[in-house]
Order: sequence, then C-alpha cells, then structure tokens
Amino acid sequence: MSKANPIEIQKHLSGVDYPASRDDLVAAARSNGADDSTLELLGNLPDREYDGPSGVSHEIAAQG
Repeated sequence: MSKANPIEIQKHLSGVDYPASRDDLVAAARSNGADDSTLELLGNLPDREYDGPSGVSHEIAAQG
C-alpha cells in the first residue's frame, strides 16, 4: 500500500461531525469519493471514537 497523504485523507473526511467512530470515517470517505486504498486505510484504524482530524492523522501516521 502506498503511503497515506494526510491532506487527501482529510479532504475525504470533509463534513465529519466529531467525535466520530471508525465506521463514521469510512462512511464519510466513501460518500466523498475516496479510493479503495483510502477506504482500506481508514477501515484498518482501531475501532474507537476520534475527537478530530488531528487524532485521525496521528493514528494513520502511527499505522504507517
């Protein structure tokens, strides 16, 4: 899998109301036209509540 681009991921998460669950993030990204690799990346995040975009970015970086 290619390295995640945090700016692109945040574009796909536009409109998310935080706190948001992993499933909320995946659903938002899907509705915003995210590609399969982005959806997979978000789907592999720990199943918990995320307080905001920085928390999502931090978790993605930790997975990388």
